Amino acid sequence: MSLRIGHGLDAHRLVDGRPLMLGGIRVEHERGLAGHSDGDAVVHALCDALLGAAGLGDMGAHFPSSDDRWRDAPGAEFLGAVATMLRARGLRVVSAQVVAVAQEPRLAASLPAMRAACAAALRINAAVLAISATSSDGMGFVGRGEGIAASAVVLLEDI
Repeated sequence: MSLRIGHGLDAHRLVDGRPLMLGGIRVEHERGLAGHSDGDAVVHALCDALLGAAGLGDMGAHFPSSDDRWRDAPGAEFLGAVATMLRARGLRVVSAQVVAVAQEPRLAASLPAMRAACAAALRINAAVLAISATSSDGMGFVGRGEGIAASAVVLLEDI
């Protein structure tokens, strides 16, 4: 058995006029995340971690912002495409964790739905995926409410 570790990091600016999409769900908030797609930092960090662990590069290589096909695309589409790539390479998700960093909104109540949505899109058992949230205690761009960041780590194995 061969194990592979991947790490992903993503951040997007909060802007007016967009829904807030995180972890594949809509989170109630007056601002959303800027981005070519839906700006879902949780999904993007998770995709980058999975692609990196598989030796497949990153989201920019597979879903470039120069391609209008991905304009406003929902996170579930990215996760589904990455899941297909992993299966084609004979890889399975053993464990994954994502931490969202947001000063606002508070995300605790949305975490179970994010976990379920991401697991469903990846076609994995939700028991191997953890999604949590923290704030930056008022420090930096997150602390000033300018954006949201996410970090993900994954463990894959050959099947």
